[in-house]
Order: sequence, then C-alpha cells, then structure tokens
Amino acid sequence: MQITSKFPDMGTTIFTVMSKMANDFQAINLAQGFPNFPVDEKLISILQHTAKENPHQYCPMAGLPGLLDQIAHLTESKYGRKVSPGNEILVSAGATQAIFTTIQALVFAGEEVLVLDPSYDCYVSPIELVGAKAVRIPLGDDFMPDWQRIRENCSDKTKMIITNNPHNPSGTIWKPQDFIELEGLLDDFPELIHLSDEVYEHIAFETFHRSVNHFPAIYERSVVVSSFGKTFHITGWKIGYLLAPEKLLNEIKKVHQFLVFCVNSVAQHTLANYLSQVDVHLLAQFYQEKRDRFSALMRDSRFELLPCEGTYFQLASYAEISDMDDISFTKELVQKGVATIPLSVFNADNADRKLIRFCFAKTDETLNQAADILCKI
Repeated sequence: MQITSKFPDMGTTIFTVMSKMANDFQAINLAQGFPNFPVDEKLISILQHTAKENPHQYCPMAGLPGLLDQIAHLTESKYGRKVSPGNEILVSAGATQAIFTTIQALVFAGEEVLVLDPSYDCYVSPIELVGAKAVRIPLGDDFMPDWQRIRENCSDKTKMIITNNPHNPSGTIWKPQDFIELEGLLDDFPELIHLSDEVYEHIAFETFHRSVNHFPAIYERSVVVSSFGKTFHITGWKIGYLLAPEKLLNEIKKVHQFLVFCVNSVAQHTLANYLSQVDVHLLAQFYQEKRDRFSALMRDSRFELLPCEGTYFQLASYAEISDMDDISFTKELVQKGVATIPLSVFNADNADRKLIRFCFAKTDETLNQAADILCKI
C-alpha cells in the first residue's frame, strides 16, 4: 500500500528533539514549557477527595455546569466581561485542542489565515488540514505586530487572524495601540474572525496584560483560548477552555463533539471546586520571582537576556558567544548540560537572530544548576 502523507515535510518537532537530547545527555531541561515543581497541595487534596466520589462518567459536552459557572465568574472578576456559562464557554482538552477545533469549525478550504511569526507550532497544521493557507507575517524587531504589513496581507480570502498575547516565545505583551489597530482591522474586514491565544494571561509582570476580554467590539468577533494547564502548573491534565460569541461557539461545538465529545470528568469536577478557593492573581508574583531569580543568576554570563513582560519564557542572545546558527548552538549547548529551544523554529523562513528560549518555570535548585553551567560558557 502506498501512503500519501498530508504533512510530507513535517518531521519531529524541535521540542521532542531537545527533550530527547536532554535525556540522552542527562542535561537540565529548560527547553519544554512545563514546570518541574509540585502543584498546589490544596489542588491535590481536592483531586483525591473528588476521585473517591462518583465523577467518573461523561460530563456534558460543553463542560461541567459548575466549572462553566466558575469560568464565567473568573472572567467577570478579572476582565469585567460577563459571559453566559451555557452559551459562550467551552471546556477543551487543552488549549491546543481548542485552537485545532476552532480552526476546523470556522475556516474553509481556499481561505487564508494570518499567523504572526514567531508563532507556536500548533497553529499551521489545522489550517493546512482544512485546505486553507497559512499566511505567515513576521512580527517587528521588538516582537510586536506590524499592523501595516498585516493589513497588506488581508484580502477577501482572509478568514482569520491568530494572535498570541502574552507572546510565546518572546514574552512581550500588547500595548493599548495594538488593540486600537486590531479593532480597526476588524471594522475594515467585516468577515474576519480573530483567534486570541491567551494561555499565559495570568503570567504578566510590570506590563499590564490587556486581554481581548477587555474590549467588547473585539470579543464579539473573537475566540479567546485559555489554559488551566499553564495557570495551575498541570500541563499533563490537558484541560483548558475557550470563550466565544454564541454564533461562533455553536459551530465550534459541532466539531468538538466528534473530536473529544467531552473533557476528563475528574479534572472538571476538581477544578470547579478549586477555582472557588484559589486566587489566580498570585500567579504573576510567583513567576516574576522566578524570572528575576534567573536574571540575577545569569548576570555574569555572556548571554544577553531580552526583556520579559509575561509568560514563563526568557529569550536570550548568544551572539557574543558563537556564530553558529541557533539550532546547532542549542544542540551543542545540551551536550554541555542545558537544553533550550532555538527561536528560528518558530518562523516560517527559519530566520536566525542568534536567540534561544529558556523556560524558567523550574525549581530554584534547577535554575541554580542551569545558571552555573551557562555562566561558564
């Protein structure tokens, strides 16, 4: 039998490659974006108690009513946006599934989707699977949207624009002017849908994170994706949610029901209880301390750390250390004891700016050990 691949040029992702190399060389893994410290003991206690009850059958397709209510409360308390638990929220099997489902539901063959590079690798694949075209547009040198270039790439074929704020991998956060520009773009292109990836929404430092949820004229045309995995250090639970106007969410639900039908029931019951007891606003302070600690530890290194306004990622330039391309440099670095991610893999043209990405969502001991190695390079 001859198999025709839908992704003939797709190999193993750099995240898998670097994590394998980290294991092979017993290196400290600052590559993949997952914490290596324990989750909140209160969450574990609730999970243990919940598992002994009877939450082991299907939840409703859109999500457990109690969890939907808690999400609605969180959205209103943080952003001032009132959402209907029954009509504007969908619990998903992680943010990636939410993004995939949204694109499958709303984008058609022959249409175009604007993707701003550097971008996370889960955006392009679902676009291509529906027979649409991903139009990759570089962000500016400061990793902020180039609105003139974005407008130049809009046409009657453009169905969607995908944005990520706070931004992975750069850690930048949008300014007020960016929302003004986005609102103007949506006004000028009435059929354009906005997909806003905000999985790091609660990890913002000195720069205030303005969400799509703050802007009624924008969120009426937007699907906003959030992640419990990122917020509560439970990436392995693979649970998130999205907010969308009812007319968009109805279409997304049609795909969701045949993709996963519903999400893990134990996790939903646990999070519904936990959300009523936890203050997500403390998360930013926790990660700011991690960021500042890593920055201080790296002060005597030859790496130049770029500003980090949000997320738990830190970009660094190695231009003063080596002329190697970033993929080669990271592969050599992991052999010296620290695994990182090269920035070029986030770009369609593999643009190499001699930048690598560290994840500082690690224990203090891990950060100390990694910095000790990095400062000797």
